[in-house]
Amino acid sequence: MKHPAQILYTPSPEKITRSQMTAFCEFVNQRYQLDLPDYAALYEWSVTQIPQFWAAVWDFMEMRHSTEPEEVVDDLSKMPGAQWFSGARLNFAENLLRYRDDRIAIRFQGEDQITTTLTYAELYEKVAQTAAALKAAGVGPHDRVVGFMPNLPETVIAMLATVSLGAIWSSSSPDFGIKGVLDRFSQIEPKIIFAADGYFYGGKRFDALEKLAGILDKLPTVETVVIVPYTSQPPLDNFHNAVLWNDFLVNDPPEFDFVQLPFNHPLYIMYSSGTTGLPKSIVHSAGGTLIQHLKELRLHTDLTREDTIFYFTTCGWMMWNWLVSSLAVGATVVLYDGNPFYPDASALWKMAEEMGITVFGTSAKYLSALEAAGAKPGRDFNLNSLRAILSTGSPLLEESFDYVYGEIKPDMLLGSISGGTDLISCFALANPVLPVRRDELQCRGLGMKVEAFDETGAAVLNTKGELVCTAPFPSMPVYFWNDPDGEKYRNAYFDQFPNVWRHGDFIEINEHGGVKIFGRSDATLNPGGVRIGTAEIYRVVESFPEIADALVVGQNWNGDERVVLFVKMAGGQPLDSGLASAMRMKIRQNCSPRHVPAKVLAAPDIPYTINGKKVEVAVKQLLHGGEVKNRDALKNPESLDFFRNIPELNCD
Repeated sequence: MKHPAQILYTPSPEKITRSQMTAFCEFVNQRYQLDLPDYAALYEWSVTQIPQFWAAVWDFMEMRHSTEPEEVVDDLSKMPGAQWFSGARLNFAENLLRYRDDRIAIRFQGEDQITTTLTYAELYEKVAQTAAALKAAGVGPHDRVVGFMPNLPETVIAMLATVSLGAIWSSSSPDFGIKGVLDRFSQIEPKIIFAADGYFYGGKRFDALEKLAGILDKLPTVETVVIVPYTSQPPLDNFHNAVLWNDFLVNDPPEFDFVQLPFNHPLYIMYSSGTTGLPKSIVHSAGGTLIQHLKELRLHTDLTREDTIFYFTTCGWMMWNWLVSSLAVGATVVLYDGNPFYPDASALWKMAEEMGITVFGTSAKYLSALEAAGAKPGRDFNLNSLRAILSTGSPLLEESFDYVYGEIKPDMLLGSISGGTDLISCFALANPVLPVRRDELQCRGLGMKVEAFDETGAAVLNTKGELVCTAPFPSMPVYFWNDPDGEKYRNAYFDQFPNVWRHGDFIEINEHGGVKIFGRSDATLNPGGVRIGTAEIYRVVESFPEIADALVVGQNWNGDERVVLFVKMAGGQPLDSGLASAMRMKIRQNCSPRHVPAKVLAAPDIPYTINGKKVEVAVKQLLHGGEVKNRDALKNPESLDFFRNIPELNCD
């Protein structure tokens, strides 16, 4: 039996008692005459008594609705296809705007130090003005409204106004290329587009209007272009049907009515990374997104009205949608736009101190980069308010756990969380009543029947396997856009195990409910028939200060697969045989002989999607003579050129 991972943080009895997770457990015990003693028991009940669990969440979260649901779920054997809370009528925006007082709703800071503050009353008024303008423009249920926007308060306002009318919101960050945006928006044929004139990054201003013109040239369905003057006062001469933000709003809107809609009414259209073809257009429901986010924010993050929550994200990543749902809790939401390392590594921590951030969300890559930069936020800033750091995007390195507790703050929750765009939420995440163990996600989320399957479809414990979910959950996509028979949807998640959601991650669940993630299962290495997660190798390689980044893939070789490691050297220094040998030795010691790469090669850059994920599968395709169909899905597509016809990979 494996030894349990080292405990780095244990919540105090007082924190456990005061948590909303404990309050919810007591609520369930009282309602159903149960005696669930701890989280393990609560979790097991939540995935075996699924209708009762979600009914309890509905009531505990006080979901705003105009019509009561007739039943919680119609058929748990249908996956996909289960219908949730049929008969209920609600509005997503009404739930996020349930507070209309003078508490601060949004605090914005740009890289250039531009700041904005909106109270809940002011936010409600701005949404009412925008909704009235959209309604006057003919926007109604099922119309698509899109944002080509930085992470601004206006983006949140436009989204809330859109969905208050029953229209569907979709967004793309302005750092996307024209083709990358069109690959997404042309599929859904938007009626209105909100766009900023530009954005700031790394101390520079980037114009977005030239891109916008190229986008609009191929989007004939757009009837109105609303331009937000963020970096300048842009001329509108080059745009047909364009209007500036302030001129678009209705200054004295009529009484604001939130359109009441079914639980599964479309809310958001999200997109897969699209490196192997057109991005999948994933449609998420208003009710499913709302109830899942409230469960995660209030129970798993313990978010309250007293909190100030921040997540470093763009509007093209699902963490933006997750963050904005914090408005339904009444917390203060902090938006930041720009480079998190400008002018230096202290940028976000200075903001955290000044704004009293209590929940700080970021990516695993940011924390690694922070450590590499030698930053010591706990020494340099007053972080007394900080009670939780959340990390996602990729598996959090063991060393990053040590760094956070050593150099940021020792007495707080570090929640490594994992889910995805596909479910707009989490499968495994934080928990305020459980200890934090080094190199583990604390728990599986309530109501999420997550298991690890071996290749035969058997559930395994303390063994690596495919991340699957064996029961429906409310935030499953309602459908894919332009997928009338559901074939793309079924092929995306249900192609390997019938009636079971296969997510595409390689994980291990242990006896105390902790979860480890080893990377994407489609990038899993298979030397000698033994499945190896790429994250295991990254953990070792990225601990070397000489290595700025790394990518590991499998190469078909002599009837087997061998491991090939590409490294981007820090400071442009050369890769020598001594360093390559040291990395191989440490990989052997920390992992196993099968993890040791057959080839270690220096690469000028490592390719990433625009959302910050390594593209191992695309590189593997190139190594075997294939093509990457959609280079525009990448942040740095030019980096792929190196991986074609590498002479060193044609020999032993």
